[in-house]
Order: sequence, then C-alpha cells, then structure tokens
Amino acid sequence: MSSKPLKRIHLAAHFPGVNNTTVWSDPAAGSHIDFDSFVHFAQTAERAKFDFLFLAEGLRLREQGGKIYDLDVVGRPDTFTVLAALAGVTERLGLTGTINSTFNEPYEVARQFASLDHLSEGRAAWNVVTSWDAFTGENFRRGGFLPREERYSRAKEFLTAATELFDAWDGSEVVADPVSGTFLRDAKAGAFAHHGRQFDIEGHFNVPRSPQGRPVIFQAGDSDEGRDFAASHADAIFGRHATLDEGREFYADVKGRLPRYGRSPDELKILPAATFVLGDTDAEAHEIAHEVRRLQVSGQTAIRYLEHVWNRDLSAYDPDGPLPDIDPEVGENTIALGRASVRQFSDPLDTARRWRELAEAKNLSIRELVIATTSRQTFVGSAATVAETINDLVQADAADGFILVPHITPGGLDGFADTVVPLLQERGVFRSEYEGVTLRDHLGLSAPGAEPAAGAEPAARQAATS
Repeated sequence: MSSKPLKRIHLAAHFPGVNNTTVWSDPAAGSHIDFDSFVHFAQTAERAKFDFLFLAEGLRLREQGGKIYDLDVVGRPDTFTVLAALAGVTERLGLTGTINSTFNEPYEVARQFASLDHLSEGRAAWNVVTSWDAFTGENFRRGGFLPREERYSRAKEFLTAATELFDAWDGSEVVADPVSGTFLRDAKAGAFAHHGRQFDIEGHFNVPRSPQGRPVIFQAGDSDEGRDFAASHADAIFGRHATLDEGREFYADVKGRLPRYGRSPDELKILPAATFVLGDTDAEAHEIAHEVRRLQVSGQTAIRYLEHVWNRDLSAYDPDGPLPDIDPEVGENTIALGRASVRQFSDPLDTARRWRELAEAKNLSIRELVIATTSRQTFVGSAATVAETINDLVQADAADGFILVPHITPGGLDGFADTVVPLLQERGVFRSEYEGVTLRDHLGLSAPGAEPAAGAEPAARQAATS
C-alpha cells in the first residue's frame, strides 16, 4: 500500500555575526570578518550540497548604556561585497543576503542583486527586511523616518518597484551582431517608470536580465501582516518555528494564505532557523549542549540581558545571585538600543513578575534564569538522532527544511556535513549531487512568470515509500 511520497529536505547555512548564538571564546572559533572564514563556511556548505548560504546584515552596532555592546557584537563587512566574493570561490551554492528596504533605494538594490545574479550565474537571493527604529535611522539621517506601522507598506512598494526594474529587460534585447553593428534589438530596453507613494522613479535599468530573472525572495516577518507579505510576495520564509507543534501551525497558516494570492503551496518554502549540537551519543550531545549554553550566557551576558527588561544599570548585581528586588523602569527610553529582544518585552513588569515566580520555584540565579528563558539548541543528539528528527519534522509538514546556525564559526558546520548529511542522503530525502544550476533549481521554484514544469512535483518528491 502506497503512502504519502517523501518530501525532499532543503538545507541552508547561516553565517552568524558575533552574538550570543556563537561561542567566540572557544579555541576552535575563528574570525567573523576575515574572508577565509567565509570561504571555509561556504565551501563546507557546498560540499554538503546545501541549497544556499545565508548572510544577515546589521546597519548599526547595538549599544547598551550608551556604549557598544562588545560582549557579542563586532563589525560586519558589507553583505553584497562578501557574497560577490563568495561567488568566485563557489559553483552551485546559493548566496542569500539580508538587505533592508527602509534605508535603501529600489534602483540601487535591484542593480546590486541583478549584478550578483550575473556574477554567480543565477544563485542570488534577497531577504527583504524592514527597520522602523530611529536608532538605526540616525546612521542615515532618518531618525524617526518611518513609523513602525508603515514599514510593510514601504517594503511592499520597494519590492514592487525592484521587481519592475528586474523585469524591465525580458532577456531578448541584446543582439551583439558584429556584422550589422546592432547591439540592442530595442533602444528602449530597460525602460521603467514607477510612480507611487514611497517612490517616484523613472529611467532605464542598466543591468540586462540576469539568469534567474529576479533573485529568490526571502521574508522573515512573523506578524500577521508579515505572513501576508510572505504569502503574496516571497519565495521562502526565514522562520523561527522549528518545533513540531509550532512549526505545523505556522506552516499550515502561511501555506493556507497562498491560494488567495493565486499561488500554490510549493511556490513558498518555509525554512526555520535551527541550531544544533552533535555528539557520539545522545547523552554526550546533551552534555555538550549544556556546556555550550553556559558559554553562550556568561555572567556578564546574563546581567546585560536582564537589563533589557529592567531598563536599569544592574552591573552591581551578582549573576550567580537572586533577581533584583526592585521593579523595572518603565518608559520609552531604553538602556539597550538596537536589540530586537527589547521589543519582545512589551510589559516588563509582567515579565519581571513571571521570572521571579520561575526563579523562586526552581531556585534559579540570574544566570540560570537567563539560560532557562532564552533560546536553546533546536537539534541535540547523535548524527542519527538529528537526521531522524529533521526528517520527521519535514515529513510532518512542520517545515520544508532548515537554515542551520552553528555555534562555532567558521568550522561549526563541518561535523554536520560529515555525519548528518550522509544519513539524510541514505534515506533518499536529500540530494547527493546538485541537480540544477540556479538557486531556483535547488529550491524547486519556477522562473518568474513561468508555469511550473510538467512533473515538477514528482521530481521534488522523487523518493517514494511503499
């Protein structure tokens, strides 16, 4: 009796900046800026036949108490520069970059991604993000430039304008006939005009149509508006729901929105971020994971994290002691600028109350509480256990795959590539060789404006059970 065909798993690798996911103090850790680190990381991902490398970008260094938050942040080289350089040392790996739609312009971003797509022969992807805070805007002389409620409005029009630029060339204009002396078939090639609320631009786009036509579009928002934006515009979601119940709920919700935009479920891939710790046995992996969490949350880090909620200088408190008996300082001004975690705590008084109850019930110190309430490794176990868990989640429609974030850079992906990937390949749920050239090929996505190829779904799910 036949059962549901096995889904093919998508895997990608996230090159992390220095933050509390990484353990930069580990002797095995290397530079997060030297190009050799990016090369090692990218080539490991390509050796493992991953779909793509994901590179985030921050437009301002985080601060705490008016000073650079030096416990977990260093400068990050420009995203486009790094991805363009990696195009020259990889052959099939997709190259995904986070580029902000709030503090950039459509013409510039479209030109950069079209160029990257040409340089990489069709491997470019754009993670479209927004930024509403004046703290970041000050770097662009746009403090308070965009109210939070308008960020998706600008992002939608930004993406619409960029798409019009990508599509300004259809790919047939360049003749380059030396006999007739004709270079362009159409002297109006690249013409565009976009007149909207956010952008009023007109001219000729100066990059001919790239191999993919447009970069693969990623989106990372989790709000209701963000989910709609992804369902209507994105090719993939960089998500955060990597557990079975939350993943299935998110997966069903977002995929269920696609028909209202005339799209099918296979036109949007859901790829949550996931951390991992491997060991020779499950027990060893859990021991390692416990130590990694303690290294990720040092005493200093725990105090700084608590300050995000208390909005006070807590440097005099012992991280191995009890929580402060004073209440958080409530107000618009925050001690920690540029950190998403601050926005998580919309009611700091309630958060402090719940944390006190938890700490009292379990006799937790400040550091132990922070470890208990912050993110932990998604996949922990032997290679066999991790491979089975990943496959189970994908087959259960909790995700289409995962974007892996190792805690050591740049070598943290090596063990996964050497041990987990072969087990997934043996199961027939992950490729042994690249079957296409472009990132759209890897993800099973049609070219922009193209109808899905006949048999595309069976090819994407070619491993069947009986």
